[in-house]
Amino acid sequence: MSNTRVVLYDLQGLMEAELPLSRTPYEALVTAVLAWKNPDLAPRDYEQIALQLTGHARAVAADVRRHAASLPKSDGRGALAEVILREAEGRLSAPLKGTASCVQNRARLVQALYTRLDRLTEPAPAAT
Repeated sequence: MSNTRVVLYDLQGLMEAELPLSRTPYEALVTAVLAWKNPDLAPRDYEQIALQLTGHARAVAADVRRHAASLPKSDGRGALAEVILREAEGRLSAPLKGTASCVQNRARLVQALYTRLDRLTEPAPAAT
């Protein structure tokens, strides 16, 4: 057995682009979290759910970034995606808290990123 390691750099995110997002389970999680009224979970349970949503938000943001980068500069959808991505970066950099509010904020972020992704993947509106 060798003591060497190989570090792989994927600066263009090509490996990630090949992996489809598992959207359905996360949409179900987002729906459930946003429906909470008075949940009574332990702080570590909230943290675990927030970690799941954070990881998925990062993956969706990377997908949004790739799609936005492929658009022509004249397509305003790319500029809107940049706004959402900047907001996502700020929200994802905030420390996680073991609270329902924190988890619901991450769920809303995932929802917003999917909305933007859907808009980027639909055909461009016809010019008038």
